[in-house]
Amino acid sequence: MSSSSPEIVVTSSPDGPITAYDTVSGTTLACFTGSRSPRHGLALAGNAYVAASHISSSTASGSIHLYNWWSPTALHHLPVPEPVAPLAATPDGLYLFAGGLSGSVYSITIPSGSILRSFPAHDKPVSSLRINSDWSLVISGGDDGTIAVVPIFQLVEASGEESPSNLTLHRFVAHDGPVTSIIACMGLCHPTIVSCSTDCTCKLWSLLEGRNLQTVAFPCVISSIALDTTEAEFYAAGSDGLIYKGFLKVGSTKEANQSRELVTWAEKHGGAVVSVVVVNEGKNLVSAAEDGSIYIWEIERGQVLMVLGNDMEGISDVVVAKGISYGKAYGLRIGNDMNEFGGGNLGLSGKELSSKPIKDTMGVEDVLTVAASDRRKAIDMLESAIRVYERLLELILKEAKGCASKNGETEEDDMQTH
Repeated sequence: MSSSSPEIVVTSSPDGPITAYDTVSGTTLACFTGSRSPRHGLALAGNAYVAASHISSSTASGSIHLYNWWSPTALHHLPVPEPVAPLAATPDGLYLFAGGLSGSVYSITIPSGSILRSFPAHDKPVSSLRINSDWSLVISGGDDGTIAVVPIFQLVEASGEESPSNLTLHRFVAHDGPVTSIIACMGLCHPTIVSCSTDCTCKLWSLLEGRNLQTVAFPCVISSIALDTTEAEFYAAGSDGLIYKGFLKVGSTKEANQSRELVTWAEKHGGAVVSVVVVNEGKNLVSAAEDGSIYIWEIERGQVLMVLGNDMEGISDVVVAKGISYGKAYGLRIGNDMNEFGGGNLGLSGKELSSKPIKDTMGVEDVLTVAASDRRKAIDMLESAIRVYERLLELILKEAKGCASKNGETEEDDMQTH
């Protein structure tokens, strides 16, 4: 991403507006009103919508608000059967997943709001939702301490009353307390899940096997985690107002010992940290706390560069929007194709951007390094997807054999009856 198109962070609040900030200047770029959004109740649905869970203050009923980028009020109000909190959306903006108080996960079409299916993922409220990098899986965490991994096609293509629970890839007890956050990543050799909990631990799991690979203990509850661009280090949001830096376990003994170490950054929020996200190609970390403060950190030195949101009512979630271009006194521009979502002159045009010599922003060696890294990552993602789909095929064949066997027994019973 070029310096003319930095990432922005979007914050939600249980009592205040949804606000978008420029991560470089700290400028407020947009505000959206009318939502009382609970923890993890914010998602970006493609380039078109900002989705927010809403709990009515008068009736305690739930709904989901959809905003576009050029209007402060909700464009769509999507009804749901029960109050929902965590949200996750496919990057193409077609499907939204919402976690309910009953423990069910709902798959919803955008923008119509049609509920395609509900899936009983947990015995207690759903506390966290995540979609993996190739959009094939929904990963949910619950207040019951469990993690469930479900194929997305089961939630958006299945029909009728048949439950997809028999096609769940994994459902396992992960923590002794509610799961507060989940991240899906490629890992060193195979896809992994990093989860954190009120039990004061972060854990690394094999996505394919549901096997615990690493456990890191903290002195307080951890509400959110973020990974650096290499997926070798993580940043944890502490309920004590501190940011903790840890290391994911890898091969050598030295690195395994290092994985048990924690680094505490010096500066502290005035309340529990509820969310952390990495932005600007891994150069910065954004942390947000219950006291409404938002810090932008320089990751390399672990120092706060900027403080935002001192007048906020509180923060319930933070998400990152990518591919946005803007200029001073201009509106927002969303998407890689630079489609205009607002009026006026919206910053640099594609022609202006392409006219800049690449050597002005990145050396040839850097370009080749990035290209090689992207190619390796693409290969790793493809191999991961193949393994996941092989597992899906095994489960589908198993179900088909079970149905065939059941039908055979029914036919045999009919023959004996006659």
